[in-house]
Amino acid sequence: MTMIATETEKKFLAADRVWIAAALLHRENPLREDFSESEIIARGRREGFVEEKSNVFSVHANQHCVSNRRPNPANHRMLFETGKGRRRLYREGDTCFPGRIGKTTPRPDDIPSRYHPLLAWYRKWSQTSSSRGHAPPAPDPLLALRGSGRLLWKDEHADQYVRNLREGWQ
Repeated sequence: MTMIATETEKKFLAADRVWIAAALLHRENPLREDFSESEIIARGRREGFVEEKSNVFSVHANQHCVSNRRPNPANHRMLFETGKGRRRLYREGDTCFPGRIGKTTPRPDDIPSRYHPLLAWYRKWSQTSSSRGHAPPAPDPLLALRGSGRLLWKDEHADQYVRNLREGWQ
């Protein structure tokens, strides 16, 4: 867990900093659906969240906080990848990669009090986003197939099953 000190000397998680930067962008740009990773990083830099000699913030914006990317190693669900290099805040019902069971927002005790209004704003935003026709995306059909073939080769190794299927192809 990567942390920096805040004005109250409490530790401040990188994932929480990324969520705050994305939430600020959404609140400041209510007509925008998503933002580039570089926009999130730039907003984080304006808040003083980005450590110049570290890529921790950008790795969290790219991977660790993104619900529909493979957990590696973090499993937060704070952001949603809408397209290559594009992110928005996670909404309940968004597609999650298997194993993504982590938090969706910072805990109030873990962030400076000046950012607490963002948590209330997010609750309202995520509800009104759904009511404005931003329905959660349909489940990924390929991810839905995960584990569907396990009964096909339950009595034999998968490689042997494939060899048996290929017999007589020539």
